Amino acid sequence: MQGCTTIVGISLLALVSVAVIGCEAPPKPGPEPEYARPLAPGECALRKLGPDEAWPDVAAAWQARDAYLEEAINQDQKWFESLSSRARFPQMFPFPEVCSWDQAASSVIAFRQILADSTDQSAFDAAFKQMFDCWQTKGWNGKGGVLFTGYYAPEFRASLTKQPGFEYPIYRRPKELETDPVTGKPVGRRVGESSVVPWPGRAEIDSSGMLAGLELAWFATPLDAYIVQVNGSAKLLLPEGKVMFIGYAGATDGEYKGLGTSLVECGAIDGASLNLTAIKRLYESDPALVVEKLNLNNRYVFFANYDGKTWPAGSLGVKVTAKTSLATDKSVYPPGGIIFVDTQASSYSGSRQPFKRFMLDQDTGGAILAPGRADIFMGIGPSAEILAGGQYCEGTLYYYFLKPEYVSQYPLPDRKPPTPPKGTAG
Repeated sequence: MQGCTTIVGISLLALVSVAVIGCEAPPKPGPEPEYARPLAPGECALRKLGPDEAWPDVAAAWQARDAYLEEAINQDQKWFESLSSRARFPQMFPFPEVCSWDQAASSVIAFRQILADSTDQSAFDAAFKQMFDCWQTKGWNGKGGVLFTGYYAPEFRASLTKQPGFEYPIYRRPKELETDPVTGKPVGRRVGESSVVPWPGRAEIDSSGMLAGLELAWFATPLDAYIVQVNGSAKLLLPEGKVMFIGYAGATDGEYKGLGTSLVECGAIDGASLNLTAIKRLYESDPALVVEKLNLNNRYVFFANYDGKTWPAGSLGVKVTAKTSLATDKSVYPPGGIIFVDTQASSYSGSRQPFKRFMLDQDTGGAILAPGRADIFMGIGPSAEILAGGQYCEGTLYYYFLKPEYVSQYPLPDRKPPTPPKGTAG
């Protein structure tokens, strides 16, 4: 299912982690950061840097550009040219103090042009700063603090039919699921013509048979099916060498609680050694306990088939790119924005290194809420799982939008002015 309700996934560490301060262990003493702290009513998540404030090192980011950045820009442009972007632009850009849809779309075209035309770091730095405004996030603390976690698109063995060895299903989107048509936020379960009620919890959904007939695929263990739900996307390795791609198609309005948090709280796993491998080992020795605790997560996710050419797709309905697509809360950050991320990233060995690069805001996730959270897409498969599992570090991010006087110079190819939907102003 494409469009604004499509999500590649939520953080892998939303599955396994508990609160940690910063990115070094042990944590510093003091109150834990409130990364999910919401904005005050009417508050903007971004603040424009003044003429005397220092920008981050965008020249170094230009030097570090790669084919992934070009691919992500292509996907961003594809979204701005799409019918879903144009039709919904009044609702998806309620950010009048930051940018308009026109600015955001033209920013992508201008950004690509400056990247291509600049012969060195100095040329890029001068052109970019002349034509763009820089907006820093306020973050969770009003000072730019953002927790950067990681997510990936997993591969799992599965079957399209229930059979020995594959007895735990995931489901297609039920017709009674109600979500916001713009943000994709879960609303509830429609009952009758005019009533919308909360969905039951995970345990009741699984035990009641209320979704019978909507099974999309079957997995070897309930933990496998749960991990697919948490990530919201997967490549399924089917019998006889066949492959199927699935992606997010909606979720219930139940409260999300990470499995790792529940297992640490009950003492089953020590917080210092918590990771996905530890959870899998615990499942092998005590599956009933793991199932009991995963049932405390009442956010239930539904799926749809995807074309492999567009998989994995983010919330904008376009393909996301490793280490260049970012997931944020689309109720506080403009979709499709050009971003500079300044944090640290985990390596395959577990060490940390500076992560300062341009990215595109192309996804969201069930645990990615408020201005203090962001999720870096690490890629597909086991190697990406390693990087996603180790990504947990605070940093900050910046958005860049073309100054109004340059917007008309960088239109989308063959662009026609967007037509507001019936019943909307503009």
